Amino acid sequence: MEKELQLLSNEEQRVLGVLIEKSKTTPDYYPMTLNALTAGCNQKTSRRPVVDYDESTTMMAVNSLKGQSLVSTAVGAGSRVVKYKHNFFTLYPVNDAELAILCLLFLRGPQTPGELNTNSGRLHEFSGLESVQEALNRLSQMEPPFVKELPRRPGQKETRYAHLFGESQEPDEDQPLTEPAMRPLNAMEERLSLLEKELAEVKETLAKLVKELMG
Repeated sequence: MEKELQLLSNEEQRVLGVLIEKSKTTPDYYPMTLNALTAGCNQKTSRRPVVDYDESTTMMAVNSLKGQSLVSTAVGAGSRVVKYKHNFFTLYPVNDAELAILCLLFLRGPQTPGELNTNSGRLHEFSGLESVQEALNRLSQMEPPFVKELPRRPGQKETRYAHLFGESQEPDEDQPLTEPAMRPLNAMEERLSLLEKELAEVKETLAKLVKELMG
């Protein structure tokens, strides 16, 4: 008897995707606190659509995922802070390449093999488009299938793939990707980008003050 896939809400997909992503990209900060998990859900890079969850929204998704055995708690030695980790491997027989693809589909919605190859850099090192397609084929041939191929859009050469763990998030076509065809920024790069933006604002304010004083 084949095992049915658990259907996840958009919030559950985002939380599970973040836990899978951070277990690979920032292992030193994994398992994750509720605060860090909420920040990961609300990232403006590597997410589509961009969301603005509060901690209660994240906690509701975490509790639901715990009830489905997809998430569990982990309290570190000497720390009373509750942290969370995913149990995806325990429930579903996927390898690292397949998990990376599912993670990207949870976090960014339907994507083409080319987009998956571009966006997977920090999760799994694919050798090229062929290896991405091989992983997608395995996922689509599982019983039941984990992903499906979507109809090709007008003018689009590649078809997109979506996961089957619930309704895929489909942002408006007018909403641009936060960072098209770029690898996800790490935490240090994000902080640097923020500092550069703040510095530019300070310079602009000073320039206006100088102009007013000179005038």
